[in-house]
Order: sequence, then structure tokens, then C-alpha cells
Amino acid sequence: MSELAIRAQGLVRRFGAFTAVDHIDLAVPRGAIFGFLGANGAGKTTAIRMLCGLLAPSEGTAWVDGEDVVANPDRVKARIGYMAQKFSLYDDLTALENIQFFADVYLVPRAVLAERIAEVLAHTDLEDRKHALTGTLPAGIKQRLALACALIHKPRVLFLDEPTAGVDPLSRRLFWRRIHQLRTEGTTILVTTHHLDEAENCTEVVFMRAGRSVGQGAPRALREQADRGDRVSIQGVDRPAVMGSPRVLEAIPMGAGWRAVLRSPDDVEPLGRELGGVVQRVAPSLEDVFIEACRREEAP
Repeated sequence: MSELAIRAQGLVRRFGAFTAVDHIDLAVPRGAIFGFLGANGAGKTTAIRMLCGLLAPSEGTAWVDGEDVVANPDRVKARIGYMAQKFSLYDDLTALENIQFFADVYLVPRAVLAERIAEVLAHTDLEDRKHALTGTLPAGIKQRLALACALIHKPRVLFLDEPTAGVDPLSRRLFWRRIHQLRTEGTTILVTTHHLDEAENCTEVVFMRAGRSVGQGAPRALREQADRGDRVSIQGVDRPAVMGSPRVLEAIPMGAGWRAVLRSPDDVEPLGRELGGVVQRVAPSLEDVFIEACRREEAP
């Protein structure tokens, strides 16, 4: 068995003259939580739909759980779980009926159906809501139901397309706790998101912009590579003084202070003396790394 759960080489998808995904390469190890990061329209959903066998590539090749997505898309679909970006369950069915429907779609054997349903209800904490009509459920519970339906056949690879869009922060945190549990059980997860803070949950991420990969690696490694010592927090200084300093390249409000990029790492202490406030070095965030990667891509 290959050590890679997902592999792609030169994957391209065009819609007429528009290129939505432009020659991306992927190598996702088994048991990873792999993140596609980028703004809306970056090509994340198109890429995930190709990997799920739902959309044929214009060029390139890809394999998921050992199956060729071009030659055998139906076999790929049978091996994976897929949670779409838009809620796609049936509002006029109960939560349990939706799970049973997807069990039929995935040909879950009758002999193990009751056991599988009990497992996914417990995993997603839906036992007390299983007889509720889906249309009456809050967004966070609908999200858990969609996950339960994607897991009913015990897929080894799980695709999650913007799974936390539109849910509250607490639901997001609980959702990611469940994803980490799935990983400990051996499931490989590929998730798309534009929430850069969520990317810290991933073992590896790829930054996407205009259909292209503009950076890839483990979140911690990416931050360390970008740490030049020129990022600071500034407290106790008003906006004109911060923006007027020739030592400050750019600055954004952050809480009661500022987060700034300096022209040189050597400017930290002189800036503190110049402004009369508190200036401290800070490590770059994943958002900093992403923005820097996009700027490099834009540079002529």
C-alpha cells in the first residue's frame, strides 16, 4: 500500500478560456490533515471536486487511496467521504433518515448498518437530535450531521470543503476536535478553508491563489522560514506617529495597539525610542506568510 493517500501531478481544470486550477502537484501522506488555503475563487473547491472524481481534469493525473481519479472516478467516490461547501442534505427528512439515505448510497451492508449509525451518531454527538427534522436544526448541528453522513461508510480519506463556513466559534472548535480524533483513528483529511487560524490544525498546508500553489509546508515551518525579526507589536502610540515613522513599512490595528512590519530588523529598538511606546518583536502569523507568498507571486 502506498504511503500517500492523495497524489496529484500537473492537475489543471479549465472552463473555456478561464483556468480555475493551474498545474498543481500534491503528495498527501496517510493520516495527514492537509489544508487548501486561499480566498474565495482561488480554485480550492474545483481542486477538491477533481480529487473526489466529481469533475474531470483538463490535464494532469491524480490518485486517491490508490485509485486513478481519471480512469476510475466511481471507485474513488466509493472510497472517500465528502462534505460539500453548501449544505446538501434533505431538510424534509430527519437527521437519522438522512444518515440512512447516505448509508444506502454508499452500499453499507445491512448486517453492520445499525452499528455504523450508532458510531456516527456518537462521534458527532447527534443521538438526542436524530429524530429532528433536518430543516429545523441550527447551522452547527447541520454541520455535524453532514459530517456523520460523510463518515457512515468509514472512508479512509475524507474531503471537507469549507466545513466551518457560517458556524459559530464554539462549533468550529468542537468540529476541529472531532477532526483530530478522526486523524488518530487513521483517517486522512483534506480540508479547504479561508480561515487562516484554522490552518494551524493542519499537518501541512498549500496556499492557493488564482488557481496556483504559491506556497506549501507545515504551518510551523512556514512561519519559521518567514521570521526575519522585522515584525513587531506597538502599544501606547497613536496612528499618526506609527504611520509617519520612516522605519515602519506597513502597520495594521491590532487590539489597542498596532502590528507592524519594519524596514529592517535593526529598527526595533530605535523605533521604541523614537515613538516612546512599547515596541516588541512578534513571530509572523500564518496570515503574514500567506500574504507574503501572494506578493511574491504578484512580483514581476
